[in-house]
Amino acid sequence: MSLYEGVELQKNGANFAPLTPVSALKRTERVYSDSPAQIHGRIRRNWGEVADRCKRLASALSQRGVGKGDTVALIAPNIPEALECALAVPMLGAVLNANNVRLDAATLGYILDHGEAKVLLVDTEFSALASEAVAASGRDLLIVDIEDSEGPGGDRIGALTYDALLAEGTPEFPHRPPDDEWDALALNYTSGTTGQPKGVVYSHRGAWTNAVNNVVTWEMPHHPVYLWTLPLFHCNGWCFPWTITLLAGTHVFLRSPSAAGIYEALATHGVTHLCGAPIIMSMIANADASDRSEFTQTVRMMTAAAPPPPQTILAMEQMGIAITHVYGLTEVYGPAVVCANKATWSSLNAEEQAKLKARQGVAYELQEDVLVLDPVTRAPVPWDGETQGEVAFRGNIVMKGYFKQPEATAEAFADGWFWSGDLAVQHSDGYIEIRDRSKDIIISGGENISSIEVENAIYSHPDVLCAAVVAMPDEKWGEVPCAFVELTPGSRLTEAELIAHAREHLAGFKRPKRVVIAPLPKTSTGKIRKTELRDQARALV
Repeated sequence: MSLYEGVELQKNGANFAPLTPVSALKRTERVYSDSPAQIHGRIRRNWGEVADRCKRLASALSQRGVGKGDTVALIAPNIPEALECALAVPMLGAVLNANNVRLDAATLGYILDHGEAKVLLVDTEFSALASEAVAASGRDLLIVDIEDSEGPGGDRIGALTYDALLAEGTPEFPHRPPDDEWDALALNYTSGTTGQPKGVVYSHRGAWTNAVNNVVTWEMPHHPVYLWTLPLFHCNGWCFPWTITLLAGTHVFLRSPSAAGIYEALATHGVTHLCGAPIIMSMIANADASDRSEFTQTVRMMTAAAPPPPQTILAMEQMGIAITHVYGLTEVYGPAVVCANKATWSSLNAEEQAKLKARQGVAYELQEDVLVLDPVTRAPVPWDGETQGEVAFRGNIVMKGYFKQPEATAEAFADGWFWSGDLAVQHSDGYIEIRDRSKDIIISGGENISSIEVENAIYSHPDVLCAAVVAMPDEKWGEVPCAFVELTPGSRLTEAELIAHAREHLAGFKRPKRVVIAPLPKTSTGKIRKTELRDQARALV
């Protein structure tokens, strides 16, 4: 036994408390109760009012039999009630299952059944979808209708409204920490591009770690004004519900992001921070003059979901919006890798800086390690910027595992790492650069083609708003690149002109053999739906 394991040195209530995001609201209510907390259309609430609502919600759910380990499902866009669920449900020791509002009813029904949801809170805009999903699930649920004053309305399908539920609760409900910081806090389902989605389980410890890490990585001050363009249901908003609450910031909500809505929020509310996929960056950078509003404050944007084209990063920074590029997956609480800016980069020209900032980067400060490993030998690949391997994570910002899927969990955690499925290289400075998802690599005549490399070449044309490259079957080569491109408004760029442009940047076998110019299908988080594009590419043959 160590000298430092005596009975007088054991942990107890005075010197140990489980790490949990629940603590954030407790402190903010106590210290900053009069500070602004929520802005949503005509709604203005301070932190005292929000804390009151959260405690009433937790109390009411508890009185209706919700307790530790029970799943509380949510179908809602970016509205105050979605934030309140993220803050209140963990107080009970219950598990929040926030769902993508753009999923189909059958998938939502599977999630409600697989996650064994006990309660479903649903925004009335999605009542028809929710009704069908509940019927598909076969579960007997308590359904609560959220009637958003800024929403389009819709039918009530529940036993009571959200406001009526709050009225049942008491503001005296305690901010109760979990029994164990390893207890489950959230259940998030992956998109399920093949088969049914997998349920990713977050712990109180992991959510707390990434919420705090957001502060460190982004060098965030107290009282930020944060605009919700990133969906709150996506990886629990990358843990920012708890980050902004911890810092006593202001949550500004947008039910659905638009260029006009974003600019209005920047100008009217003094937004300082926002997150979103590159499609949100493009929305801002390519906004019509009629949608723009002047803003004078410094704005910082964190982007992920797909590698942003260097040209888009450059355009944003020329507007005065500083970009932080991050990378991650649902399984690592959203982002867990950041393209950390270096002072030495300031000596480079803007284009060279943008290329460096388009890389995924290095592990978050509170993530133990992220490396590119050979998927066969499990050894790190050389840091030469050329040798490809698979990105692997290790540390506190990694999920507990896949819900009810021990075999999939064991496979994902092989050899003490979480294997992402993303193919990348590691540069001499340790920065990771994604080359492709393993399923997105195009194998043409035995040669591997990175879809991202081809996309970046296409993005270098100023008329390109969005681009996605997938494999198209080919009788001679097996498969070849096929590009789908969305142009900036008013552009008359042709397929032939884009292929000619790609010829200037790519080797012959990497050039797209077809370019389809049309709006691209996207998820609600801004990711391009490549599964749909693969189907379209197969139909072209």
